Amino acid sequence: MDDKLNKDNAVFVIPLSIERILSVKVYFCSMENAVELQESEEQDLYEHLKIIVDKGQSLLRIDKFLMHRVENASRNRIQNAIDAGNVLVNQKTVKSSYKVKPYDEISIVLPHPPRDTEVYPEDIPIDIVYEDDDLLVVNKAAGMVVHPGFNNYTGTLVNALAFHFEQLPQLPGNDGRPGLVHRIDKDTSGLLLISKNEKSITYLAKQFFDHSITRKYIALVWGDIENDGTVTGYIGRSVKDRRVMDIYDDEEKGKWSVTHYTVLKRLGYVTLISCQLETGRTHQIRAHMQHIGHPLFNDAMYGGDKILKGTTFNKYKQFVDNCFDLLPRQALHAQTLGFIHPTTKEYMLFEAALPEDFKAALTKWENYTATS
Repeated sequence: MDDKLNKDNAVFVIPLSIERILSVKVYFCSMENAVELQESEEQDLYEHLKIIVDKGQSLLRIDKFLMHRVENASRNRIQNAIDAGNVLVNQKTVKSSYKVKPYDEISIVLPHPPRDTEVYPEDIPIDIVYEDDDLLVVNKAAGMVVHPGFNNYTGTLVNALAFHFEQLPQLPGNDGRPGLVHRIDKDTSGLLLISKNEKSITYLAKQFFDHSITRKYIALVWGDIENDGTVTGYIGRSVKDRRVMDIYDDEEKGKWSVTHYTVLKRLGYVTLISCQLETGRTHQIRAHMQHIGHPLFNDAMYGGDKILKGTTFNKYKQFVDNCFDLLPRQALHAQTLGFIHPTTKEYMLFEAALPEDFKAALTKWENYTATS
């Protein structure tokens, strides 16, 4: 997946746990000492996160603004960071009541350098579907982050790969992500392709660039989709919430994206579909399905964690809540992965069965539909 942000309206993030970003200064110094640190001319401050406010941003209190742009940050924690002098606007400290304006430069600074991007090996089991001298195909479990990054530094697939394999290659500009040719979201399960040498990573990356890789996902979405179809549009960061993606008609607002979907089974208030990616953008399927009014089942970030279709009866509500409990994530699984092998030049195709949580929720919907 392409996870680079549009430089014209980007959020530039240097990795650091959000708990440390917004509470470390309070942790190792009292408010009285914090004032002393601010007044000390010799105190070095290091930038950990930088945001350039979009040109279309309306006036908004900075604590509210940051609450929607900094992952896992509460408003109270942001206010504490502002009070401690850790938040700068145009290189100056501000109060929580400050209202951000277009092109404001917001920085979160701390008196210690950002965490480095070195990957530390961890003995974490991984499900290897296929392996040879050039590559391996991994079936990633839901809940596992693919690579270390902002607020996720341990327990990732890359940490596991660093333990099981030595000297995995890296694509240019992809520091801290050895072996990765693409990625899938933390709470998406399924197949990932990993390179083991420079030759293979270059050859495989070219296939992703040319959109010649076969990638099919299984998804459970809200609503009754009548026909197969294709979703297209320019996908880019939402103006309202930078954590999610929106679909635009203007090419200046995003990157071109194409998803083909096929109906597999209609289950009344939800539909099981297969999605084939022609392009691979961040949150592409999740954003595309929301865009056409069929968000993924239990996709909290895109509004699928609410009852969007069905009755108002308590019994139905309890049924859906039980399904949410069985599948506590977005209903998306990377089922099929096909590519041309970098050495043999043979086409290889792999499939991964639905994981247990997905199967349990799907079976429950099938039984509900059969008895309704």
